[in-house]
Amino acid sequence: MLPTSSSIPLSPPVEREFSVRAVSTGIVLGILLTPSNVYAGLKIGWSFNMSIIALLIGYGIWQGLARRSADGLPWTLHESNINQTVASAAASIISGGLVAPIPAYTLLTGEQLDVIPMVAWVFSVSFLGIWIAWYLRPSLLNDKALKFPEGMATLETLLHIYNHGHEAATRLKVLLSAALLSATVKWVDTFFWAFPRWSPNSHLERLTFTADPSLLLVGFGGIIGIRVGLTLLLGAVLAWGGLAPWLLEQGLVQLPQGSSGPQFAALVEWLLWPGVSLMVCSTLASLAIRLWALHASTKAGGAAIWTRPKAGPASGFLLAIVLVVGLQTLLFGISPWMALLTIPLAICLAAVAARVVGATGIPPIGAIGQLSQLSFGIVAPGQVPINLMSANTAGGSAGQCTDLMNDFKVGRAIGATPRKQLFAQTLGIFVGSIVGVLAYLALIPDPQAMLLSEEWPAPAVATWKAVAQTLTHGLDSLSVSIRWAIFVGGAVGLLLGVFDSLLPERRARYLPSTAALGLAFVLPASISLMMALGAVLTWAVSSRWPSLTERFAITAAAGLIAGESMTGVGASLWQMMGG
Repeated sequence: MLPTSSSIPLSPPVEREFSVRAVSTGIVLGILLTPSNVYAGLKIGWSFNMSIIALLIGYGIWQGLARRSADGLPWTLHESNINQTVASAAASIISGGLVAPIPAYTLLTGEQLDVIPMVAWVFSVSFLGIWIAWYLRPSLLNDKALKFPEGMATLETLLHIYNHGHEAATRLKVLLSAALLSATVKWVDTFFWAFPRWSPNSHLERLTFTADPSLLLVGFGGIIGIRVGLTLLLGAVLAWGGLAPWLLEQGLVQLPQGSSGPQFAALVEWLLWPGVSLMVCSTLASLAIRLWALHASTKAGGAAIWTRPKAGPASGFLLAIVLVVGLQTLLFGISPWMALLTIPLAICLAAVAARVVGATGIPPIGAIGQLSQLSFGIVAPGQVPINLMSANTAGGSAGQCTDLMNDFKVGRAIGATPRKQLFAQTLGIFVGSIVGVLAYLALIPDPQAMLLSEEWPAPAVATWKAVAQTLTHGLDSLSVSIRWAIFVGGAVGLLLGVFDSLLPERRARYLPSTAALGLAFVLPASISLMMALGAVLTWAVSSRWPSLTERFAITAAAGLIAGESMTGVGASLWQMMGG
């Protein structure tokens, strides 16, 4: 059972909180962990909340030093909170567009932003989200119907490591051991001996059914759970084992002459359409139903959604608006009036995302992005920069808004200072913007040649690009077979989204995960297979040793993800420097 704020012993707010070591530890961890989410986002379209990793590492380092020194200052609960706020803010920077609209913009226009403009843009949309969260904070935290499950999970971990210090040390050893194993496998595979991508036969290899020796994928499989893992497996069988051979037999997809090996790039150009339409329609249907339920509960409770601006925070909010509007005009040639339209939409959709996260723990950032694209497709049809980058404003703002709202939930429970948390979040996105952009450019120096490939499937990029293409050129620009695929995928997604939202939880869990089902159409089958393997292994271990899995599964999975992704980024930098 998760702790409640009334059962938590509060530390005095004046106790060490926004200390130099708390901030610097968060910055260092943010620098180390941000590339992991960029890597994972480009690889599989998902990212990992780094709050718990930051808590474990920060506690392990500073409490260890305090015990070894007679006059060592203990690492306080509030310092841990500031540390994880900075680190998680940095790592969540990918919601600012680095693994979705920014690469999609390059693929559709051929224009690549330089480093400084890209950093400024990612920071500005994230900065706007922080101020939206500041004004939503009082009303949302006072709404008893909004539990903020992700924030409560972080709070539970924070309290647990302070009540059971030995357990924190054990979890940290598991985390570091898993990271070292994953990093070693990736380093050997990259520089010394490439592990064979085994496949039963050449036909299955052509359809991307190979064994990918990626412990990162196994780690993500351990986190997503058995339902999502089996859905990925089902989707891979349907898309790559069923549809793909049929497409080749019917001549709807033509492979390059004399091609051999996995043919992901050629096949995904068709398969992404039913997959994307399934994901978009299901998430929008689910979002609409949740919003209706939230509206009813808010109306019944009579809670206000927005607080009246005060002079100090209002100046920060105004600065964020000026940055977002000005950069849209300078970088993408969007008219100032059209850029101004993004602000009310961003506020509304970030508020929507915050309420959904508060109620379910699931950030609907993908749905928010596509809803923004649809909105601008109506207001300014046929204009790619507006469709992608104006919609990026709402998606980026919603991402940081939900991240900070979870931190505010933790902070309120332990008596933290909201203003200091806001400063910590700002520092985090500043560091994350720089590191995230550099990591993205190191991994993907040539988006046109590298993205939407077997090595870098970038499913979020494929989704944003497909929606922008459809809204810009219309369905008439697509082949008849693709139009039918969009219709069928959308209808299936709509039905699954409605059933998933309306059925009781005990029955809905037997439905396939719509996000995973659509994602399997955009990922190579090899990736879906490895993630399914991780999910099945974790489920099997939890069935036999449930307490062991509860203690260490997420920690070990996080280590596997961080180890491989950080090594992958390091390997890319080494190769760029001619190593």
